[in-house]
Amino acid sequence: MSTTLLVVINIVIMAVIIYGLMTMKKMNFSFTTRVLLALAVGIVFGAILQLIYGDSSEVVSKSNSWFAVVGTGYVRLLRMIVIPLIFISITGAIVNQKSKNLGKMAILILAVLLITTAISAFIGAGTAKIFNLSAEGLQSGESEQKASERLETNLESFQAKPIQEQIVEIIPTNPFYSMTGQGSSATLSVVVFAAFLAIATLGIRHSKPESAELFSNIIKALHDVIMRMVTMVLRLTPYGVLALMTRIVSSSNFSEILRLVQFVIASYVALIIMFVIHLIILSIFGLNPLIYLKKSATTLMFAFSSRSSAGTLPLNVETQIDKLGVSDGHANLSASLGTSIGQNGCAGIYPAMLAVMIAPTLGINPMAPAFLIKLIIITTLASFGIAGVGGGATFAALTVFSAMGLPVGLVGLLIAIEPLIDMGRTALNVSGSMLSGLLSSKFMNELDLEKYNSEIKVDA
Repeated sequence: MSTTLLVVINIVIMAVIIYGLMTMKKMNFSFTTRVLLALAVGIVFGAILQLIYGDSSEVVSKSNSWFAVVGTGYVRLLRMIVIPLIFISITGAIVNQKSKNLGKMAILILAVLLITTAISAFIGAGTAKIFNLSAEGLQSGESEQKASERLETNLESFQAKPIQEQIVEIIPTNPFYSMTGQGSSATLSVVVFAAFLAIATLGIRHSKPESAELFSNIIKALHDVIMRMVTMVLRLTPYGVLALMTRIVSSSNFSEILRLVQFVIASYVALIIMFVIHLIILSIFGLNPLIYLKKSATTLMFAFSSRSSAGTLPLNVETQIDKLGVSDGHANLSASLGTSIGQNGCAGIYPAMLAVMIAPTLGINPMAPAFLIKLIIITTLASFGIAGVGGGATFAALTVFSAMGLPVGLVGLLIAIEPLIDMGRTALNVSGSMLSGLLSSKFMNELDLEKYNSEIKVDA
């Protein structure tokens, strides 16, 4: 049977599955149920393609290129509305005084993000030691050798910037350039510009009330339009998740995964431990963790399948506001900052685990208090400005290794299993940002506890 015909058959199967999901929507199955089913079916369909054709076959490659129209297209739609959503939401929240104290809100959100990242680094280091992970022998893998060689030969393009420079670059020199989404700090730069613009509007309310009122009305109108766009895009989530999971599973190299299975297991153990800590923290502050788990499930599942904290931002904001009762200002700021600061999985657990693996090969005791404390501090500070897209963990590790004096070329040792563990890391990143929004909102008495504790509405 020709390759073209096999590809067409796979496309038809995908179309049938999508039609089934659309039928479920008409039958009033809940949004969460459809997303969960799409995730499961995507894994099964991808595994079948993998078993029949193999991960590197032409049939799988060409099929995935068509599946990407749905999966990658969906992620691109989400990224399309990320910057407008951040800009309008942050500006509107301040202008309309939905948040009483912007400074206190920002400090609380940053504190939660950074503290949980420090805890994540400790968990990552401890898990790597418990599993006795070592970098010895990893360079024998072809994928790892090639990745290390690429990092060594192209080090200038991957060179990590000093932490101080990353912090300064958050301030945009050209806010319109930042709004194009260019650069790892684009999201944070838009937040800064939106905050300054809103504060300036508040400053002219007495001297030029007509101008302030006009601007406020424009922002409100734009907010209504942008939120309608968000709703339109989010309705496509089940189909996007289906295509993304099919593509990831069908193209995964399971022989490489099995070779590095110990690191995969250790990574997910660390990620699960940190997620449980998130739930414990919620419980300590009087919030039912089971409710959080139920209401955030869809968002976390999409983060898992998309491997993009930035792409998950619209869904993150919607979940915090509509399901968890977080105020607009806290939800938008925590979700925005969480895409580039304090990523518990990518910027916390991963660099720390890798550092503990590599340290013994250099004659360093990774559990020595001086090394461990330095690692946790640097990992926490290095979480500023990490891009919230697939591969962000590699840049976080480069920054940490550079500051720790470790050979940055070894960051590519685990490149073969990067997509697999990146899914779990991204879900933890998003959970950390939602945790910061919940806690900051509660600390400032702006959390709608009645909405948080309410039953989940069934989505048509």
